[in-house]
Amino acid sequence: MISKYVEINPIIENGLKRQLPIVALESTIISHGMPYPQNVETALKVEEIVRDNGAIPATIAIINGKFKVGLTKDEIAYLGKAGQKIVKTSRRDIPYLISKKVDGATTVASTMIAAEIVGIKVFATGGIGGVHRGASTSFDVSADLQELANTNVAVVCAGIKSILDLGLTLEYLETHGVPVLGYKTKELPAFYTQKSGFEVNYRLDSANEIAKFLQAKWDMNLKGGVVIANPVPAAHQLDYNIITKTIEKAILEAEMNKIKGKESTPFLLAKVKELTEGKSLDANIQLVYNNAKLAAEVASSLSNLNC
Repeated sequence: MISKYVEINPIIENGLKRQLPIVALESTIISHGMPYPQNVETALKVEEIVRDNGAIPATIAIINGKFKVGLTKDEIAYLGKAGQKIVKTSRRDIPYLISKKVDGATTVASTMIAAEIVGIKVFATGGIGGVHRGASTSFDVSADLQELANTNVAVVCAGIKSILDLGLTLEYLETHGVPVLGYKTKELPAFYTQKSGFEVNYRLDSANEIAKFLQAKWDMNLKGGVVIANPVPAAHQLDYNIITKTIEKAILEAEMNKIKGKESTPFLLAKVKELTEGKSLDANIQLVYNNAKLAAEVASSLSNLNC
């Protein structure tokens, strides 16, 4: 029944049948994350990094009424050129877009859903969504967190997006039993920086250790995903104090413009980019590349364990 809503690229389908390592990749970063043609160039480079590190990349989007798992270069270019005309797609949007055959760029939540449907266990992204600042009155909490609580996919990221409330997001993840692992770090990375002032649950120092953790979790039917926090490379991180002040300015401007809900994250990231004169975008690109590499290594280790 579900097959009529999902189209799997033959390369991905062959990889799944042979239990080869595969890494899921989102498409919101293409249509909403950065300008054209940099978005397309970055997406194709991420796929190349996954291949170079022993795994098969599977970029995911909704195209012509179906989840497309494993986009072609032409489809990636289409999403990049169309930009924000493509609907940013979370869990709630999926039935509408598929039933109306409207194209959608998948967020962390919807990418996880598609990945689990076809059997992909590892997903690389930039940073996860979380509890927004001021959520005690706005109740603005990313759907990414509920997906992590319920969907058996590991998410390699550079931590929680630093425009969010990191402490409350960690509390939310803890309540829902979502482990937060630090790759070679005990401190939670904060997207643009390696520093946050918060700790992860466990530090693991190799892709193989992470794979064994994932295997144990899912073998015991402990439902839900895992956050694998991979710090932005030191050479590309931004100054902690400067980026903190920059984010505060961006949040104040968002409040003045009454920007809320699904529009808030793209607005804040764009404003931070503007205020840092593009340095935040450069850091964003480098951390995505870094996450793709680790995700490929974890997927390869997990594939070897399951052989």
